[in-house]
Amino acid sequence: MLVVDDSETMRRLLRSIIDSRQWILCGEAENGSTGVKKFQELKPDLVLIDLALPDMNGIEVAHRMSSLDRSVPLVLFTVLDVEGLESAARKAGICQVVSKAQVWDLIKGIEIAVGQYRRAKGQVPEISG
Repeated sequence: MLVVDDSETMRRLLRSIIDSRQWILCGEAENGSTGVKKFQELKPDLVLIDLALPDMNGIEVAHRMSSLDRSVPLVLFTVLDVEGLESAARKAGICQVVSKAQVWDLIKGIEIAVGQYRRAKGQVPEISG
């Protein structure tokens, strides 16, 4: 799993959640450009993306990642409640949008994203990297 979020505090919280489920965090990025670069290098099984990043928004990051590999589930994790966000997110390749206000919904969001991936691919991926 790859985490793209500019907040060190949020990345630390996400590491704790990921560790609690015995998933594997393969990398972290503090901005969108680094996130896209690590996406290409690390080939993660799933990506958590913040909407508000310093260099580009999470929708643009997701669009770039999904243009490289549409098979990787992308989950947008945001504190912002922007009108039309769900529609823009889906168009960019994001399969789940989870509010940071309900951080514990993230586990469910990840499990739903993986389930959608499994049904689409007829495979059973492990969330390992």
